[in-house]
Amino acid sequence: MFDLDKWAEIFESINRHKLRTALTAFGVFWGIFMLVLLMGAGNGLFNSIKHEFSDVATNSIWLSPGRTSLPHNGLNKGRRIRFDNSDYDFLKDHFEGVDEITGRFFISGDRKVKYKDKSLAYSINSIHPAFKTMENITVTQGRFITDKDLHTYNKVCIIGDIVKKNLFEDEDAIGKQIIVDDIAYTVVGTFYDIDDWVMKNIYIPITTAQRVYSGNQRLNRIMFTTKGMSVSEVTQIEDQVYAAFAARKNFSVKDRRAIWSENNAKDYEEFAGLMLAIQGIIWMVGIFSMIAGVIGVSNIMLIIVKDRTREIGIRKSLGATPWSIIMMILQESIFITALAGFVGVAFGILIIGSLSGIKSDFFRTPHVDLSVVLIATLVLVLSGALAGLIPAIKAARINPVIAMKSD
Repeated sequence: MFDLDKWAEIFESINRHKLRTALTAFGVFWGIFMLVLLMGAGNGLFNSIKHEFSDVATNSIWLSPGRTSLPHNGLNKGRRIRFDNSDYDFLKDHFEGVDEITGRFFISGDRKVKYKDKSLAYSINSIHPAFKTMENITVTQGRFITDKDLHTYNKVCIIGDIVKKNLFEDEDAIGKQIIVDDIAYTVVGTFYDIDDWVMKNIYIPITTAQRVYSGNQRLNRIMFTTKGMSVSEVTQIEDQVYAAFAARKNFSVKDRRAIWSENNAKDYEEFAGLMLAIQGIIWMVGIFSMIAGVIGVSNIMLIIVKDRTREIGIRKSLGATPWSIIMMILQESIFITALAGFVGVAFGILIIGSLSGIKSDFFRTPHVDLSVVLIATLVLVLSGALAGLIPAIKAARINPVIAMKSD
């Protein structure tokens, strides 16, 4: 039941100790405010990492040829290792753990792309069909590169949505021809990717690119995914593939510069572990900040009890029960804690909300989980009640006769 007199007493007590109450409330406010702010910042960091991996299969391994750094079987170091289509076939046919696989043949620099009276420069990339899965590409219209395109050296392409918009505007691009370096390619599909720069790419069959731009079967990179394996199993496959290529290319298996291997599963696990540690630190800092605020509430309530000792003695002599004295102190403690806590939450959410539009490589769309914040606030209020419990019990045990004699 709402007791107006009790609330009037609470506000009178707060009014008598404005500065002390304000400083105590600020401690509580700052604790929950920092927790919300740090949680939002932590989520911003985690989102940036997830974004970096979102357009890459996290169970994938990338292999790029390098130079040997160790002598092996009478051969000097410094030999250049090269990949070709036979290495792609070897990896595809001899390892059961390999799921999707694609090669890459790099076409250097941006190329002039023409359509009707428009001429723009874009990056041309050559791929296998599995590249769609490897890079989490979404086909928005038409189709992707197929095995048939590879076998027949089709001059077809799939273009990013930005390329489509710039070249074709509202016109349907499917079936139309674009000119790339005086060679005509038929557009068979368009695609979307979360990164705008990727949608400025044009993909063509890798066999077509090899025939047109190099006249050989050279590959600059081989990428493959694994079938539902743990990180340790993916690493084991990586070691097995590396050993097989060491024997195939005649270099030492200990030479890690002969082939550069990038294990995305391992990298993602390391980043996830780092973020878990950062989130743990965030919670630790936030919790200790809130504890400091709650301790401040407990201290001010002890001071208030001391200041009101004579008043409490008079109340008890007039028949006030110990429970009513306890509730009087607890109510004030909970009120200060809850008010400061909710204001801290509101300010924290307001600031995180103002930063939610940030999208950079290291910090992206920060946000807070409202349910977690509300639970933290509830715990804070309960802590405020516990903080006021010791002073309240002390007040309830005051001897009326001794209390009324106090100054």
